[in-house]
Amino acid sequence: MSDVKKFLYVNRKAPYGTIYALESLEVVLIGAAFEQDVALAFLDDGVFQLTKSQETDGIGCKNFSPTFRALGDYDVTRLYVERESLEERGLTEDDLQEIMYEDEDDDWAEKPSICVISRAEMADVMAEQDVILSF
Repeated sequence: MSDVKKFLYVNRKAPYGTIYALESLEVVLIGAAFEQDVALAFLDDGVFQLTKSQETDGIGCKNFSPTFRALGDYDVTRLYVERESLEERGLTEDDLQEIMYEDEDDDWAEKPSICVISRAEMADVMAEQDVILSF
């Protein structure tokens, strides 16, 4: 049995208007830098954090969404998105930005980090974690 605990960061808030989304991303990067086994889940309005072409000039906030594309460099390669949350907000998988990582075990092949799963599958993912932090 491995001593490495599995951490899941659950993102339920829209990307702007509160500090939750940005704080979650910063904590994920810190945890990954310390070699934690890190994954992210996006539910409810949290799915908006991964949408393409976010434009923040009108609200006076920095667009931090491109930072998600750097997660693979920190070995954060599992981003779970709840399908029902997408559908309830009129979104599809095509509305999400492309986030890839290079698989060291597969001759550095580029693979997608985002995995769209059902609500039931999300419950299974959560059940497998040692630590769940909700933002």
